[in-house]
Amino acid sequence: MSLLTRLSRGRAPATSALKRAYASVADASGVKVAAVEGGAPPATASVTVVVKAGSRYETQPGVAHVLKSFAFKSTDAGSALKTAREAELYGGVLSAALSREHLFLTAEFLRGDEAHFLNVLASVLSSTHFYPHEYAELVLPTIQAESLSALASPTTLALDLAHSTAFRRGLGNSLFASPHSPVSAADVKSFAQKAFAKSNIAVLGAGLSTDQLAKAVQSAFGSGSATGSSGLSGGSTTYYGGEQRVPLDVHAGPSAQPTLVIAYGSTGAPSADLKALPHLLGGVSALKWTPGSTPLSLAADKVPGASAKAFLLPYSDASLFGVVVTAPTSEGVAAVAKDVAAAIKAAGSAKDEEVKRAVAKAKFADATVLESSAGLIATAGASLFSGSIPSPDSSFAALQKVSASSIGKAASDLFKQKPTVVAVGDLNVLPYADELGL
Repeated sequence: MSLLTRLSRGRAPATSALKRAYASVADASGVKVAAVEGGAPPATASVTVVVKAGSRYETQPGVAHVLKSFAFKSTDAGSALKTAREAELYGGVLSAALSREHLFLTAEFLRGDEAHFLNVLASVLSSTHFYPHEYAELVLPTIQAESLSALASPTTLALDLAHSTAFRRGLGNSLFASPHSPVSAADVKSFAQKAFAKSNIAVLGAGLSTDQLAKAVQSAFGSGSATGSSGLSGGSTTYYGGEQRVPLDVHAGPSAQPTLVIAYGSTGAPSADLKALPHLLGGVSALKWTPGSTPLSLAADKVPGASAKAFLLPYSDASLFGVVVTAPTSEGVAAVAKDVAAAIKAAGSAKDEEVKRAVAKAKFADATVLESSAGLIATAGASLFSGSIPSPDSSFAALQKVSASSIGKAASDLFKQKPTVVAVGDLNVLPYADELGL
């Protein structure tokens, strides 16, 4: 009897410990609202305004990135300096983040101060001035620094190019504006007027009850902030695949390692089999300083300093599954990539015990994603528009049905498509897709 079988027989089903009640989605002034409250009353709380204004919806390249950087600048409520000073007096933190589908405006604060910070968020949506001097002095330097930083990171650059190659437009739009962005303050204002419509906005709270948050949203948003209907469209997603090769910037620095991304796309929500697939290939050990026993871990362990990690990036109407390979040298990436390609092709014939291990890891990932602020915002925030926040219980039920045959079929269907391969490094050394047998 295998160790995994003995362990599974000796423990209670994991789902019995995860009967956590997640908040239902309410409506307040035409805005979808939900809050997740822990067991004990927390001392702090947070509110995130989720806007369908990610890069897939942008009306011109880079405008979503610029809009993110315009957050918390001058509004009718006061200047950027006033907003920052008041947040500091309350002991709070304001931040903005951008994904391919959403813009996230977040306020973290001591519990009881939600009214002030919701008013700050509402003023961003309703009355940001988009002054040209703030664009030139504050916003443009920020987007230039972030864009240049992304270009200097081979992994960030490779994943951005992988989306462009896989999906072309929409989800393929870059997260970053050009360092010499032609986007003007007027362009950003026009985009914001469409993006900040009530139909395009949801509000997620943590450390508050849904009723408490809905009342605060009603008070802050009820005066007409974020009105109208969005004129933005992300279009439907089609997977294409292809190949891109970029030389490693000689100025990137010693920490920038050659990188190869091998990816495959699918349309629709990811199935349970697809969610388990990254954990089947692996790449991350369960114990620090040990290579682990997954195919990708074993492949990377052959080259000192190398790494091979599987990923799954789910979106509203598509997913991108793949592996990121890095190593100190392009020769090391090429050596690991051969074993990675072999592991991908062998994923359809996994053994029962390997699949059980992958399912267990997938369950753990789903159970923990909502426990962190970043995971809660990315997962629950995006789900608000569908009218519910997912709990681990529903995911567990689907994962429980994953078998060697079902994951084998899912892998076979996924990998028969044209791969997306992006190489960043010494292009005389890094392999092409057909040289890897893909």
